[in-house]
Amino acid sequence: MRLESLHLLDVRNYERVDLALEPGVSLFVGPNAQGKTNLLEAVSYLALGRSHRVSSDQALVRVGAAAAVIRAEARSDHDERIAVSLELRQGRNRAQLNGQPQQRIGDVIGRIRSVLLAPEDLSLVRGDPGDRRRFLDDLLGGRRASYIGIRSDLDRALAQRNALLKDARASGRIPRDVLEVWTDTYVHTAGPVLAARIAAVHALADPVREAYADLVADSPSHDVARLPELRYELSSGRHVVGRTGQPVPDPAELAQELRESLAAQEGDEVRRGTTLAGPHRDELYLGIGALPAKGYASHGEQWSIALALKLASHGVIAEVGDQPLVLLDDVFAELDDHRRRRLAERCAAFDQVLVTSAMGTEVPLDGMRFQVRAGSVTAAS
Repeated sequence: MRLESLHLLDVRNYERVDLALEPGVSLFVGPNAQGKTNLLEAVSYLALGRSHRVSSDQALVRVGAAAAVIRAEARSDHDERIAVSLELRQGRNRAQLNGQPQQRIGDVIGRIRSVLLAPEDLSLVRGDPGDRRRFLDDLLGGRRASYIGIRSDLDRALAQRNALLKDARASGRIPRDVLEVWTDTYVHTAGPVLAARIAAVHALADPVREAYADLVADSPSHDVARLPELRYELSSGRHVVGRTGQPVPDPAELAQELRESLAAQEGDEVRRGTTLAGPHRDELYLGIGALPAKGYASHGEQWSIALALKLASHGVIAEVGDQPLVLLDDVFAELDDHRRRRLAERCAAFDQVLVTSAMGTEVPLDGMRFQVRAGSVTAAS
């Protein structure tokens, strides 16, 4: 996939920006707090339907404006024209695809695909389980946009079930008939999510190790025995080690396993007023050698694992549909010279890469160069 143009109206600190882009590398250079990350955030929003930085769309709307508009034109790997437009406003967002209004935002999200690497990705190793669950969900949403809808259905079912449990805790009475209905809905929506997440862990296993080994190859500190291990840890207590080539798990079996786990914890759930098992309590374990990466990996190893996860995501997403764009938000500044060179070599194989940098001198990539300053983007001479 190639992004040919990006148009922003009242997005973050941009009153208006119109960019024409070419295949290969586009480098956006400028001091901090000038708007470089905002450009990549807008492109990533088209892929995920949300910002990677904040939970509220309103933060993307320029102060004083009623709405923000993100428009982009791209070419698919089969040379199909794709034009998308999103208008973000309080109340209800609006979307267009190839000039035609769409009833649902989901009909537009994911048409322009991307993988974002950013300093925040270090939280994949250092952060809470929620950060790693979000990584898997973003990967699956980027692979198939329909997953976003399935994940939303699960969130709604969980919210309804939690509300019932909270009421049961307050009243001391369990509305069993209603609780059974929402438990059925919850486990049936959770099954496909669990199956997709476990399948993603299997698909990532070898590519993550390969990308990690490539990033640290020939590094003086590299230990060939310390390669990443991935496993999916279900709230039921069962662990699934990532192994490439494994079949997709049966959603019905996973739903039944979850149902049994919920039944065993019903008393605790009522006392605490919340659902104690399911995808929202699972963990993506990241190991380095025989130890957990969180707490045991060095800073360089943590960065290499985070980068390897995102680089491997590119291939997993590309297995279904177009090659995603690669967005690198000030990543090179976080790496030593060795990892910069290795990452640049990986990026050279991608169709299109958008890179931000405060200086530009630490980015060993050639391509189009833009200057970003105070919400203005100009092509560098």
